[in-house]
Amino acid sequence: MKALRRFTVRAHLPERLAALGALTANLRWSWHPQTQDLFESVDPDLWRRCSNDPVRLLGEVPPARLDALAEDGDFLARLDAAAADLEHYLTRPRWFQEQQERGTTLPAGIAYFSMEFGVTEVLPNYSGGLGILAGDHLKAASDLGLPLIGVGLLYRSGYFRQSLSADGWQMEHYPSYDPQGLPLRLLTEADGTAALVQVAVPGGRTLDARIWIAQVGRVPLLLLDSDIPSNDEELCGVTDRLYGGDQDHRIKQEILAGVGGVRAVRAYTRIHGLPDPDVFHMNEGHAGFLGAERIRELVTGAGLDFDEALAAVRAGTVFTTHTPVPAGIDRFPIDLVRHYFSGTNGENESALLPGLTVDRILALGRESNPNVFNMAHLGLRLGQRCNGVSKLHGEVSRGMFEGLWPGFDAAEVPIGSVTNGVHAPTWAAREWIALANRLAGPDRVEEARGWELLQTIDRKELWSTRNALRAQLVAEVRRRLRESWLERGATEAELGWIESVFDPNVLTVGFARRVPTYKRLTLMLRDPERLRALLLDDERPVQLVVAGKSHPADDAGKALIQQVVRFADEYDVRHRIVFLPNYDMSMARYLYWGCDVWLNNPLRPLEACGTSGMKSALNGGLNLSIRDGWWDEMFDGENGWAIPTADGVDDTRRDDLEAAALYELLERSVLPRFYDRDSDGVPARWIEMVRHTLEDLGPKVLASRMVRDYAVDYYIPAAAAASKVTADDYAGARALADYRHRIEAAWPGVRVAQVDSTPIPDVPQIGLPLGLTAHVQLGDLTPEDVEVQAVVGRVGSDDTIGDPVTVPMQHIGTDPLGEEFTATVPLPLAGAVGYTVRVLPRHGLLASPAELGMVALP
Repeated sequence: MKALRRFTVRAHLPERLAALGALTANLRWSWHPQTQDLFESVDPDLWRRCSNDPVRLLGEVPPARLDALAEDGDFLARLDAAAADLEHYLTRPRWFQEQQERGTTLPAGIAYFSMEFGVTEVLPNYSGGLGILAGDHLKAASDLGLPLIGVGLLYRSGYFRQSLSADGWQMEHYPSYDPQGLPLRLLTEADGTAALVQVAVPGGRTLDARIWIAQVGRVPLLLLDSDIPSNDEELCGVTDRLYGGDQDHRIKQEILAGVGGVRAVRAYTRIHGLPDPDVFHMNEGHAGFLGAERIRELVTGAGLDFDEALAAVRAGTVFTTHTPVPAGIDRFPIDLVRHYFSGTNGENESALLPGLTVDRILALGRESNPNVFNMAHLGLRLGQRCNGVSKLHGEVSRGMFEGLWPGFDAAEVPIGSVTNGVHAPTWAAREWIALANRLAGPDRVEEARGWELLQTIDRKELWSTRNALRAQLVAEVRRRLRESWLERGATEAELGWIESVFDPNVLTVGFARRVPTYKRLTLMLRDPERLRALLLDDERPVQLVVAGKSHPADDAGKALIQQVVRFADEYDVRHRIVFLPNYDMSMARYLYWGCDVWLNNPLRPLEACGTSGMKSALNGGLNLSIRDGWWDEMFDGENGWAIPTADGVDDTRRDDLEAAALYELLERSVLPRFYDRDSDGVPARWIEMVRHTLEDLGPKVLASRMVRDYAVDYYIPAAAAASKVTADDYAGARALADYRHRIEAAWPGVRVAQVDSTPIPDVPQIGLPLGLTAHVQLGDLTPEDVEVQAVVGRVGSDDTIGDPVTVPMQHIGTDPLGEEFTATVPLPLAGAVGYTVRVLPRHGLLASPAELGMVALP
């Protein structure tokens, strides 16, 4: 018989063990080894069977065992110490509080929206890098003491569980998760009823969602859940799966995440008596509708018009793009968006967002194709501060979205960059954490100081640590490979060979990530016989562990997985190469800990950042990667190897060339360095690379560095800007909206009428002064409304200025040609040099002169 409904009943804890409940409820345990050890000691066998899930553990442990622990003095002492340590973690001043004490003006709160969050495998609310990054962001924000609130959706089936068919084809399974069996608590009103958010949907219906809270250290993560009785069957299914369904399903999810997410934040702060966030951070464009909801709040609640509300919302909004290709952006048919935002009878006022017109909402996501609504464009129009996730990705994004700022060079597009980071306590092996604590003191693994102390560690200790971690990986590979073959239909009797899969003494290369085609899962198989020779070399063999999921609708990605699986199934190499299904956080840790080399070979520049290599580096792994994403800026020639790229060559030929370069690096550089041993059996040159990697990359790849960068460069300026526009009953927002109206109306009449220069010498030299005078016609504007700039730089054959130097010009008067501006510019470089003059909007509440996308040139 099958149950009609499945739910989780938690054990009643003896009063003396009540602290176990508090420790379970805060996901800090997921990165705190001492608390994990405490849970394990409750029942070691059950802990392993529960996949290290403390909620399941406490739901299945026999009451007699709990009663015995309530009388166990040693266990109680450890429990009390763990509870005291958590309380100390939650209350002691951190980096953010230290900044407050120094008088820095800081945000009152930050709301961080993401479509997925990878905090722990116990809460399977993620698919890949975007979610893991978001989880690490929350953890680092907690460690630093930021007043941050995470916002997302709770998916009843998560992403999917991956297995393989007998012939190596990816199979998807969607287990149903009971929120009561997860480390979550329900947000409730004072009377104990569930707090609900409501979002209008077409047909006069309302989409209701309750709010689950995952406590991530100091940071609450609010997860909206539509699977409740007040919704009909269709609306119950809005939060069924991550990245599942068609575009209609997806837009409902994104409306709930954005519009409903803001309403969830308001409910949380109201119930807990907290200040509302003054900064809203969109981690990708999925939750972009949050900006439209905040505009509605100000139109209906503060009496602002749309443009005034937009100015106020933009000031406090940060938008991060993770997408280096247009195909990766969510784009909806304009009629679908109109359908969900329209009035009840097709009138222009939105039923979803009363007080706003549908036309103004649609304009926020417009692109060159009038039939498409672009969520990235929505984010860029709503965020006054925007960034990519590595230096290279920032550059790619400026070029990709250049069309939104016509007249500006790509380098001037106001999209910056914050390179992603990873949470060391989550991803560094215990051995490295223990070493860091020994060298620099406890709780220093997330600090950017003390890494130089690795110079004091004997190379034999570093090598021993790497060997131990590789051995752990080998054991885990065998365990998971056995499970996979049993799922594929094999019997125990035919799996004896698995005990000889992998060798703890062989160089181990890891490749694990999502499987879109641009990541080139099968580049390693470009020349199968050459790879086979590397795997089976008698003296210097290599072993390769591969993992990754393809999107359920991506048959091309599944075919790549099948190609790897079929090669790995071949009798002669199956002990040297494996594909492990169901790549998730629990598997990833073993791979990052144990792999000697982390392989990454995307098509450059399509990898926005790629944090998996950072996690490997934190464990002494050396990266072997195309110079894309983070590796482009952090590779220094001694912390790994850069695979040469064949940019500009057609894809087939490019794959051949780059695969050959990969094989060449392995044969001539990687393998010899690993197997060249000194008299103690230590690969001295290899270990010095490991030491250098830990010492140099360790501080750079930390999530704490990333979150500090966001705080200093984005959150603090955004909070300051929000304060300025909202002060004195939104006087700044009203003034900025009025300024924008005047600029937009008058700009067609702005032109540079004439530019004169001082005589240029016959032999001009670097540093000689160039005097420029410009006459500018401003129409209805004043000189105070604009900034006139002299631009000098190198010119190419088409007279385009490169490497420009811009100098503000001073207003000196008015004559019949217009307003007169002057500047003196030292000639900045040798060679072919040119100059021009341009006019830009100027207002104290603009984040950059390029913000409005307006420029007047001669």
